[in-house]
Amino acid sequence: MPPTLPAGASGVQSLARGLAVIRAFDAEHSEMSLSEVARRTGLTRATARRFLHTLCDLGYMRTDGKVFALTVRVLDLGYSYLSGLQLQDLAMPHLEQLAARVEETTSISVLDGTDIVYVARVPTRRIMSIGITIGTRFPAYATSMGRVLLAALPREEVVRRYEAVPLERRTSRTIATIPDLLGELDRVRERGWSLTDQELEHGLRSMAMPITDARGRTLAAVNVSSHVSTRDAESFRSLVECPLADAVAGIEAELARTSAVSRLMVSD
Repeated sequence: MPPTLPAGASGVQSLARGLAVIRAFDAEHSEMSLSEVARRTGLTRATARRFLHTLCDLGYMRTDGKVFALTVRVLDLGYSYLSGLQLQDLAMPHLEQLAARVEETTSISVLDGTDIVYVARVPTRRIMSIGITIGTRFPAYATSMGRVLLAALPREEVVRRYEAVPLERRTSRTIATIPDLLGELDRVRERGWSLTDQELEHGLRSMAMPITDARGRTLAAVNVSSHVSTRDAESFRSLVECPLADAVAGIEAELARTSAVSRLMVSD
């Protein structure tokens, strides 16, 4: 059956059929004859021919006179959407899956000076005395995400940022001197993750990992936060470490795909 719009739709039928011709091509059908395209789309040969040659004229398709194949220009159709996506848009499905998997609150933040700024969050329960929303700031040195982000900086840059900013002891557990912070950041770099235990606020425990791009640059951090009453620190780390790493890998794969589309568009 040829592609048709849903009943009551007010769209253009020919556009629906043109898109069906494009979607007919996939990994197993990267090159097809006119007859094959007509068969896969349910269109007549005459209709399929018109769409195929129109797509060739526009540069979305190529042909040697016998078979047709998509060109890289077809990526234009999705690039406008992909290029407009922000990190939080790409990451949110993975953040939601992570929250469901560990049944704890998950977040993503970026570094701004000596603060982290929340850019995405999936809460499961209230775990802090203050509400956290997109745009909420916390001192980076006292948070798991902040330490992951600071660990990506040269040591001298960390020192420079904190020379004029006192490290307040927010709880009795807070690391509050530059030498101690630098030592902890060294450990974070070596492990690839950070775990803070009641350093930002009493009762709050958090584990974070960095989100990096294809060049290894740290773009953001993702964490899982929990109240200390739910389990001890080692049990929390055991529960969170693998799901957190899986979420990071998924987010980085999304970023890599988006970057690949960008490179193709620039080189085309």
